[in-house]
Amino acid sequence: MEQIRKRAGWSVAVSVLALSLAGMGSVQAKEVTDADILADGTGNTSQVVTHGLGTKGQRFSPLAKVNPQTVKNLVPVWSFSFGGEKQRGQQSQPIVFDGKMYVTASYSRIFALDVKTGEKLWKYEHRLPDGIMPCCDVINRGAAIYGNLVIFGTLDAQLVALDKDTGKVVWKEKIEDYKAGYSFTAAPQIVKGMLITGNSGGEFGIVGRVDARDPKTGKLIWTRPVVEGHMGFKYDKDGNQVENGISGTTNATWPGDLWKTGGAAPWLSAYYDPDVNLIFIGTGNPAPWNSWLRPGDNLYSSSTVAIDPDTGKIVWHYQTTPHDGWDYDGVNEFVSFDYKDPKTGKMVKAGGKADRNGFFFVNDRTNGKLINAFPFVKQIDWAKGIDLNTGRPLYNDAKRPGNPFTEGGGDGKKGEVVLNAPSFLGGKNQMPMAFSPKTGYFYVPANEWAMDIWNEPVSYKRGAAYLGAGFTIKPLNEDYIGALRAVDPVSGKIVWEVKNNAPLWGGVLATGGNLVFYGTPEGYLKAIDATSGKEVWKFQTGSGIIAPPITWEDKGEQYIAVVSGWGGAVPLWGGDVAKRVNFLEQGGSVWVFKLHKS
Repeated sequence: MEQIRKRAGWSVAVSVLALSLAGMGSVQAKEVTDADILADGTGNTSQVVTHGLGTKGQRFSPLAKVNPQTVKNLVPVWSFSFGGEKQRGQQSQPIVFDGKMYVTASYSRIFALDVKTGEKLWKYEHRLPDGIMPCCDVINRGAAIYGNLVIFGTLDAQLVALDKDTGKVVWKEKIEDYKAGYSFTAAPQIVKGMLITGNSGGEFGIVGRVDARDPKTGKLIWTRPVVEGHMGFKYDKDGNQVENGISGTTNATWPGDLWKTGGAAPWLSAYYDPDVNLIFIGTGNPAPWNSWLRPGDNLYSSSTVAIDPDTGKIVWHYQTTPHDGWDYDGVNEFVSFDYKDPKTGKMVKAGGKADRNGFFFVNDRTNGKLINAFPFVKQIDWAKGIDLNTGRPLYNDAKRPGNPFTEGGGDGKKGEVVLNAPSFLGGKNQMPMAFSPKTGYFYVPANEWAMDIWNEPVSYKRGAAYLGAGFTIKPLNEDYIGALRAVDPVSGKIVWEVKNNAPLWGGVLATGGNLVFYGTPEGYLKAIDATSGKEVWKFQTGSGIIAPPITWEDKGEQYIAVVSGWGGAVPLWGGDVAKRVNFLEQGGSVWVFKLHKS
């Protein structure tokens, strides 16, 4: 009898142990919280759970194990190929959490990898319909992670949420109709428990807007159009629309009905500053490109827009290119930082933006007031400068593409061709810059190029290109197009630069080890001394890099990762520049590095 009791006791103990282990297993499957999001980059360096290494988008990590003295020992740990024939441009920033890396790839794919070994854990490949209309290659810039879900967007303008551990689809939601020219390529962001996205398609006369969704279900919470005249909405628990105010004032800056197809797509990621409780997102070009058809400033195109996440309403805006006639999208990231006013010595909550139009802007991030503006490229033709009092450009009227309705005999076929710098591909385009609180500099991947541009008649047709312009991109220098530049936001000076033959099209990472990492189309991941601009390390990845590097630590070791794969807008739209770099090879892989232990 005693033996039976002992055995029964053991059976109970085993059952309890099994339940405990099962419970431990569920605990070990960690979920991403709001606290994880807010601590990303600086507060928690063992993860990368935001697009930007923090909600402010500084792309700075305090990690310092890799520094100018040790970087010579940086070697590959593993590399993973995205495989197949689906190469083209690879612009993804990986996400790292709880031993896994989540990385998107061209043609709306996402992979989950073991972060230590590179072993593929699962893959999801979105079924794309015929007739998608991406402007600038079949790229994807990354995913968001929240709870037990990893969420990314697709070229047919959908959002897909997958179980981060199994890769199984939990929900799908359509952003808009791809047949009307909508698409989606940006990395979504999590802000205060909401999934924040924009949209793409400004070349097709779509309407730009910013959406907030419940990341657990995909259902809309609010939506805010960024073309003046459109109504914003909130959504109740049953999904019913509730009017939330018109963006701006109908017809105030748009004539007639052109606001109904006004473009202004916010096609890059949003950022969030908890210090001022504002979402910052940039907006794209107004549609059509032909500015003679749409007199006025055409709000909120080519702007930085600040949105209250709690209400879904615009708090302030700053338009970097009013009445844009050159395709100078204002989508580039607005990065929060502390600015020391040289006149008063006081610290100002500011934001910096290297715009496509060639000027670097510093704004008070609480109200949008312009603090400073200066060129970060060597040649700017469309404007003579920025008036710091009014905040408006000093236009060079002779450099606006000619009016096809009054020139050339008034036949309406083609306006006067003008040469403009920078080209519409921008002094800086999608490639995110970095800011180092350690040096006080922004590290900007800049390009020096020009374009011949002219206007033509055009009318809107749903799902058709809506430009009214022609162009040819031209290099300005024989020895270089791209230049990584350290920019002082207070003095407006370029502190140092590293020139590059091909255009720079990948992002930047700054670290506490006083290093700046960036990639080149020639395939190199490079490390630069953040203070001096001296190159201290490089590695050939086998294809052009047009994606931003990241870093994290695990058990005292610092890791660096970057996605490699040439493509994007340059070979598609680059004109004479595309011919100059047509020797570059496509690819598709992610590389991970750490310091070699002797």
